Amino acid sequence: MTETETNAYDVVVLGAGPVGENVADRTRAAGLTTAVVESELVGGECSYWACMPSKALLRPVIARADARRVPGLSQSVQGPLDAPAVLAHRDYYTSDWKDDGQVGWLDSIGADLYRGHGRLTGPRTVTVTGPDGGERVLTARHAVAVCTGSRAALPGLPGLDEVRPWTSREATSAKDVPGRLIVVGGGVVATEMATVWQALGSKVTMLVRGKGLLPRMEPFAGELVAEALTEAGADVRTGTSVESVTRENGSVVAVTDNGDRIEADEILFATGRAPRTDDLGLETIGLEPGSWLDVDDSLRVTGHDWLYAVGDVNQRALLTHQGKYQARIAGAAIAARATGETLLAEPGGAHAATADHAAVPQVVFTDPEAAAVGLSLAEAEQAGHRVKAVDVDLSSVAGAGLYADGYKGRARMVVDLEDEILRGVTLVGPGVGELIHSATIAVAGQVPVGRLWHAVPSYPTISEVWLRLLEAYRDA
Repeated sequence: MTETETNAYDVVVLGAGPVGENVADRTRAAGLTTAVVESELVGGECSYWACMPSKALLRPVIARADARRVPGLSQSVQGPLDAPAVLAHRDYYTSDWKDDGQVGWLDSIGADLYRGHGRLTGPRTVTVTGPDGGERVLTARHAVAVCTGSRAALPGLPGLDEVRPWTSREATSAKDVPGRLIVVGGGVVATEMATVWQALGSKVTMLVRGKGLLPRMEPFAGELVAEALTEAGADVRTGTSVESVTRENGSVVAVTDNGDRIEADEILFATGRAPRTDDLGLETIGLEPGSWLDVDDSLRVTGHDWLYAVGDVNQRALLTHQGKYQARIAGAAIAARATGETLLAEPGGAHAATADHAAVPQVVFTDPEAAAVGLSLAEAEQAGHRVKAVDVDLSSVAGAGLYADGYKGRARMVVDLEDEILRGVTLVGPGVGELIHSATIAVAGQVPVGRLWHAVPSYPTISEVWLRLLEAYRDA
């Protein structure tokens, strides 16, 4: 056999993170031979440097904060967190940065793993350069799926490399607690990591270029999170840009646009993401290296009937759960096209990533938690919908008062006045992360407001906020 024949597959997947794994799972379930190429750890960013380690770090922080608001328990949890134990808990959930378990799972579904750097070298062709420098050529009969994710985007500040700044990777894998930490940015990574390291003992200073935190959510979400971070001891400065960064005698010195000079032990830049497409050989098929990849709702790249881009690389929704959803859609679409089945590409169909447009959920695991799905009020208005926002103070719900003394939170639903369905829901407060899926079902399912009256929330739970929201809409 020739080398090409030996390495011919129905599907080749570039990237073995959660997205690539799910594409492979669906194509293998359909009986398609599948190769998966990974240059780092099987399990990807989420498993080792993002979702899992960050939430493992945050869980003790949030649990202590909740306990401090419960009478009879609060006095027992006033001391500091056991930082080494928290970091060890994080290490456990990253499997100490070893991927044996994930490799075993790929084996169990019958996918072939190729370790090394994969590059497109023409249509349906991927060349893999292994750790030893050897090359293998993989050809795809039906599809190549690019699932390489994204990386932290750093600003173009002179000398930044010499400063050795933290990105999300260093922030989630650090072995020691820095005495002082500067966090540049105000989005999800910035707020979650500020929450973690402040609670573990760092003196945190947040430098936020915009007007507030969590700018992609309703304004009150960022306001409540900023208030809580400030109460916890963080120094949150909005409307502030970093002009220069140096490292002097081991310390980081950041100078802001208003001339402030801030010293710290480490500095985290959480200032956006960039696609991992710069060295994938896109130029060999007429695409721009380093670019986001445009796709249709079946996740097929525009102008290429064999190429799919799934997860962060298509910039539709940079969230692990949304990437996994896209992977399930893409895997099913690849299988349908390969076997000649009818493609169900209408909105809500089995081969259309409909949720990307109107029902993307997200939880920010700060204290308080912030959770949202669908459109904000501003987004809905910009999209041309005639909408009304209905707000409720979560502390008015009996379950919230039982959950925590002095509970602070807010809920908003954005109602389409023409169709009387929900365009979006935002919840901010302790424990609301577990409430967002009910909102996701209402938004994704386009459940009429009249029908929601018959979804009776259990008493006394925080979920009773649904009844309060419906009452506020009725009485408005």
